[in-house]
This record gives sequence, structure tokens and C-alpha cells, in this order.
Amino acid sequence: MFDYPEGATPIDEDEKEGLLITHITTREELNEWERRNIIDAYSWLDRTMRREVLSENFIRTLHKKMFGKVWEWAGEFRKTDKNIGVDWHRIPTELRQMLQDVTYWIEHETYPADEICARFHHRIVYIHLFPNGNGRHARVITDHLLEKKFDKEPFTWGVW
Repeated sequence: MFDYPEGATPIDEDEKEGLLITHITTREELNEWERRNIIDAYSWLDRTMRREVLSENFIRTLHKKMFGKVWEWAGEFRKTDKNIGVDWHRIPTELRQMLQDVTYWIEHETYPADEICARFHHRIVYIHLFPNGNGRHARVITDHLLEKKFDKEPFTWGVW
């Protein structure tokens, strides 16, 4: 159904059945619907006063806000192995460990803010929590961490 760019993680056939918008037939259409949903998620982030970024609940909720109008499984951890990420059954354990590590780094000022956020981004992408949208989710939540915990500007993510 979808052509994947090089390096993209393909969606499992069972996961494709979670597509809520049944008339989508191309990757371009999927990208457009997901883009619209992500814009809504940014609005939600702007309205929320929550400073607790480092929780499983916030991480899942943000993913659901970003993709919940497109995918039935938005906000749910993946249940299949991918070409990237930890074995799917290790996701909760790896996520808890990452959240504990990042919390420790912040509390003890182990690294500068930018490095903490870069390490956070790397780990959340490495774990690869969800069937789809991990890279976009990781960038959004990392920027939110920078803004809410450190009162810093978001990363540019290579955009000049």
C-alpha cells in the first residue's frame, strides 16, 4: 500500500489495519493526514501547562495527540519487532530506565541541557516505542523538554 523512503520503518500488515481513514491509498495522502494531526498536537502542547514531560503517560498521550485521528493504535506501544529498536516486549522496561536516567541527569546537572536532550532523543528513537511516527514524536517531545524543563529554544533539527 505504501512506498517507504530509504531508512523508514515499514508498518506491519496488522498495524495497517489500524488506519482510521480508509480512503488513504498513497504515502503522500498518509503524510498529509498525519501532518494535519501533528498540527493539532502542537496546539494541544501550547494549551497544556503540564511540565511533567518525563512520564510514560505524557509520552503516550503526546503520540496519541499526534496520530490519534489517523491510527487506531496511536499512543500504544508496538507489538512487533522492527528493523530498529529494542525487542517489542522490552519497551516498558527500557522506557522506564531511560526516564529514570534522564531525571537523574537533570536533577544532578550531569550534562548541559542540550546534551541531556540529545541523549533523551537518541534513547527514545533507539527504543522505538510505537509502530509509526517515532522520529517525529521524538523531535516534538525533545523540543518540549527543552522548552519546559530548561527554558530553551527548540533544536533546529538541521533546518537552516
